[in-house]
Amino acid sequence: MIWQIALDTPLRRVFDYLPAAPHGGPGAPSPPPGVRVRVPFGRRRLIGILVGTRETSTLRREQLKRADAVLDEIPVFDPVTLELLIGAAEYYHHPLGEVLAAALPKALRAGEPQQRPVLPRYRVSASGRNELAHPSDRRAPRQRALLALLLEQGPLARPDLPPGFAPEHLRSIAARGWVETEAPATSARPAAAAATAPAPAPAPAPALAVRPGTIALNAAQGAAVAHIEAALGRFEAFVLNGVTGSGKTEVYLTAISTALARGGQVLVLVPEIALTPQLIGRFLARFSTGVVAMHSALTDSARREAWRAAHAGTARIVIGTRSAVFSSLPELALVVVDEEHDASYKQHEGFHYSARDLAVWRAQRANVPIVLGSATPSLETLENVIEGRYIELALPERVGEAQPPVLTLVDLRQHAIESGLSQPVLEAIRRHLGAGGQVIVFLNRRGYAPTLFCNACGWIAACDHCDARMTLHRRAEVLRCHHCGARAPIPTRCGRCQQPLQPVGQGTERVEETLTRFFPDAPLARLDRDTVPSHAELTGVLERVARGEARMLVGTQMLTKGHHFPDVSLVVILDADQGLFASDFRATERLAQTITQVAGRAGRAARRGEVLIQTSYPEHPLLRQLLTRGYAGFATAALEERRAAHWPPFSRLALLRAEARDARKLDEFLRAAAARGRGAGGWWMGAEDSAGSDARGAVRILGPAAAVIARRADHYRAHLLIETGSRAALKRFLARWLDDIETLRGPPGLRWSLDVDPLEVD
Repeated sequence: MIWQIALDTPLRRVFDYLPAAPHGGPGAPSPPPGVRVRVPFGRRRLIGILVGTRETSTLRREQLKRADAVLDEIPVFDPVTLELLIGAAEYYHHPLGEVLAAALPKALRAGEPQQRPVLPRYRVSASGRNELAHPSDRRAPRQRALLALLLEQGPLARPDLPPGFAPEHLRSIAARGWVETEAPATSARPAAAAATAPAPAPAPAPALAVRPGTIALNAAQGAAVAHIEAALGRFEAFVLNGVTGSGKTEVYLTAISTALARGGQVLVLVPEIALTPQLIGRFLARFSTGVVAMHSALTDSARREAWRAAHAGTARIVIGTRSAVFSSLPELALVVVDEEHDASYKQHEGFHYSARDLAVWRAQRANVPIVLGSATPSLETLENVIEGRYIELALPERVGEAQPPVLTLVDLRQHAIESGLSQPVLEAIRRHLGAGGQVIVFLNRRGYAPTLFCNACGWIAACDHCDARMTLHRRAEVLRCHHCGARAPIPTRCGRCQQPLQPVGQGTERVEETLTRFFPDAPLARLDRDTVPSHAELTGVLERVARGEARMLVGTQMLTKGHHFPDVSLVVILDADQGLFASDFRATERLAQTITQVAGRAGRAARRGEVLIQTSYPEHPLLRQLLTRGYAGFATAALEERRAAHWPPFSRLALLRAEARDARKLDEFLRAAAARGRGAGGWWMGAEDSAGSDARGAVRILGPAAAVIARRADHYRAHLLIETGSRAALKRFLARWLDDIETLRGPPGLRWSLDVDPLEVD
């Protein structure tokens, strides 16, 4: 028997090994797929995943090496998750070993045991009970809150502390004698049972506490919950299409309560870390334990413990960003993808996967329902609704007293402008601040100004390493390239003619300066990658706004991520024209979603919301559609345009991106790759040849074409676009074609990658 091991290497193959002793003897059982195995690989020892066995190998037996050891008694992935990872590697044509390794915490990739050592648990002592009944010290609110939680929920080990509590809080109450340790206990349910057997008879996990909901559902919410609950136990894809402020989260929470009560686990995906603290707060208000977070801001140890809790079944709810889709959840009962339209669900480096699409795939294989929630569903999702593959659940109205905001276009050709802010906008900000409201100003451009410009000779501050301009960051006193990270000091005069330089355009830093000048008494916060580089700083800004300490909030795309600020009554969108004339076919869809989502931050409580959209093209059809027919009207028209142009969702795309220091040799490589595509079943279509078959199985290869930014970090960039009408045809073509491409010799330093279902054709 030959073991097939997936190793963390860039090779798109698995490796054959002889079984490790004692598994190689006659009649000895082979370990189950999904266990970790240590094997020799060249001069190194690597840890891989056993993915299968076979009776023969393409290598002679004397050429095969023997595996060193099996590290696990049970797989590190439940069967559905392992199937998902293998299927994802095959669909996206990415090395399986890299995919499997990325799904594991760093410690487990290094060989650490998958089950943590049994740790002592802490329980409330007699002194702690007396302290709660007769407080002697009110100066430590977090410690007292933890003490109350331990009394309510029972003993906990240190790694099981819920979000919001840190080990120092536990050490503090232990030092006061308010808690005591009890004998170590094992997990509520062994991981072995989770990995090798179906879920037991439905019963709530002992560690989970579900608090009753305090919000009454309206009729639309109730109907949505009823549909989701009725589908528990079978696959069904629901699109929760609710306007901003319609109470989608409450629908999630209610349906999740039912899934948990039946003994299941729940996976909740969010597009950005920015949403995680707010959402976890909502979940902890309903489910006081059994909730873990998984996102890139976690430390290695925190991610390891979250993974262990999910794999062992002690974590009943996993909330995370895109990589959380690979969490091992042996008792999965429901999947929720919040803000399903968001481009952040697409991984743009390394393994180019879509977490939203894989979440649907996972739910289907696990035979559980999935809920895709958004106020602006993607066109692909809406087409799935039209075709009957997904079921739409509509939430057409805001909850409570909230009313839809009033949208108005501000024609920049008709009004005076002060540093990017028109007079109607300044007057509206003054009016809303005077009435006690909060104001959001959205501009998807960070920095002080997009560039420095010389009025005398036309010189522009350009990046020496990219085909791009340097952005002025005045507070940091630096010019910065947002594409390669290059920095340069700010020149005071033009290097060509020695005339003074002027900043051109506005970024969030300049808008912040202008607003502070006009409204000095209104506290202001800025939300972009420059001001909140870390998760903790992001949380701090959001809390300031939520508490009302900041009356104005200026920010970039981070403002569109579903935040709930009840006092925001005015939203200003400064530059709505950025996506109107972009070359990417998805640009208008993204612009419509951004405008709708940002506008949705206004008027989410009793205050009536107002939205002002600055534009130099108020007659543009997209803007008119959004104002008169809303996002639904835009989507209907956009789908017809996509159908006529044969763009997704009415075709399938893949993008072969390549870069090298030699532009000519890069072009030669891509032309050779395109020529090989003809032999793999495709047909060529160059700029001079638009003829060809329209059959769904035909494959078109377009290009080579330079990227929008043709040179970045001293590397030239170009791509080939592959288009076909059939997903199966694309998969077959790529499997044959990539084998050919890997045999091509390219220029020194060539890097290339494949992106299946690309969100950006750049």
